[in-house]
Amino acid sequence: MSAQIEIAQASKVFGTGAGAVPALDGITATVPEGQFLCLLGPSGCGKSTLLNAIAGFTPLSAGRITMGGRPVTEPGPDRGMVFQEYALFPWMNVEDNVRFGLDIRGVPRADATVTVDRIVATLGLSDFRKRYPKDLSGGMRQRVAIARILALDPPVMLMDEPFGALDALTRRTLQDELLRIWAEYRKTVIFVTHSIEEAIYLADRILVMTYRPGRIKRDLTVEIPRPRDTASGEFNALKRELAGLVMAEQQRFTSAELHGAAVD
Repeated sequence: MSAQIEIAQASKVFGTGAGAVPALDGITATVPEGQFLCLLGPSGCGKSTLLNAIAGFTPLSAGRITMGGRPVTEPGPDRGMVFQEYALFPWMNVEDNVRFGLDIRGVPRADATVTVDRIVATLGLSDFRKRYPKDLSGGMRQRVAIARILALDPPVMLMDEPFGALDALTRRTLQDELLRIWAEYRKTVIFVTHSIEEAIYLADRILVMTYRPGRIKRDLTVEIPRPRDTASGEFNALKRELAGLVMAEQQRFTSAELHGAAVD
C-alpha cells in the first residue's frame, strides 16, 4: 500500500493563562492507504489533538502533516470526521442529515437520492429515514453520523471516540458494523479510543501515546486474524501488554492532574 498520510515531527503547544501547555512533541508516523489505525492512551496524551491536526482543525506549532503529498492546512473533502457527540442537525430527519453534505456540494438531487438510498440501506437505517435524531437511540444516531460521512465518500475517516458514550452491547454491534464498512469501502480509518480492548478488536495497528506531551510510546501491528475473539489467549496476551503501557501513562496523568488540567 502506498503512503497516504505522513506525519513528520508534529508538535503542538497551547497557550493558556497559566502558560504554555505542550500537547504533542515530535510525532512521526506514516499511515498507509486503507489501514485501520487506533490512537490509544489515557486522557491528556494528545490523541484528539493529533486527530484534529490531521483533520485540519488544529494547526501545528511545528512539524507537518501531508496527505497524498499535499500539506494539510485546513479541513477538506478528503477527510471525514465522526465525533462522539453525533453532531446531527436536530431539525433534519435521517435522510436529510445523510444528504446534507451532498446538497452543500451541489450534487444533483437525483444522484444524491441514489447515494442516500444506498448508504441508508448499508447502515440499516431504511426503516428510520423519516425519523428525527430525538427519536433515535445513541447507537442509531451514530449510525446516521457515519452514514453522512460515507455519503461524501472521503478516502479517510477520522473517528474521535465515536462509541465512547454507548452501552457495551451497542458498542460491540457498531464496532462490527464499522469493520464491515471498512472491509467493503477500504477507507483509511484513524480511530481515537481510551479502550484497550476496542483498539485490539478494531485495529490493524495501534499507536500507544505517552501522557503530555504526547509522543509515540509504542507502534504495534495487530497480527491477530479477524474476526477476533476477545476471549482468546492471543487477544488477552496483547491486552495485558498494552495495559502495562497505558497504565504507566495513566499513573503519570493522575499525578499531573494535581497540578493542572489535561489536554486531549
